[in-house]
Amino acid sequence: MNRSALALVLSAALVVSACGSSTGDRAASGAGIGAGAGAVVGALTGLTILEGVLIGAAAGGLTGALTDEDLINLGDPIWASDDKPANASAITRVQAGLARLNYNPGPADGVQGTQTTNAIEEYQRDHGLTVDGRATEALARHIEQKIETAQK
Repeated sequence: MNRSALALVLSAALVVSACGSSTGDRAASGAGIGAGAGAVVGALTGLTILEGVLIGAAAGGLTGALTDEDLINLGDPIWASDDKPANASAITRVQAGLARLNYNPGPADGVQGTQTTNAIEEYQRDHGLTVDGRATEALARHIEQKIETAQK
């Protein structure tokens, strides 16, 4: 295996890792992104595509697991879908939006405590939504749309 090809795969994986605010999300997305980058590098160098994928996935997964969102942040992972609880980034968006709409969710810190849950439930009741107190991507978008509409 060519050392420069190995260095290129590792560099590509390190540069493009990782999405999400939890260690698990960042490791999984880093591995996926690293595998994709590794496949390309493997195809273009003396490595096989499989070698590139394996090295890229390992490097990307480790990078995602060992870094935090302040160091490398490519946004929310695709699996943070509408029906799943939001990650810290989306919770912060919900909190900030609720505060702008005078629902008093507490600090916009990405942590859903009792005050945030109570504010979410009040907002959900006021807007005819299912009252479950969950911060989701869909709720963040709903709140952001209400703010945009109010500004017009």
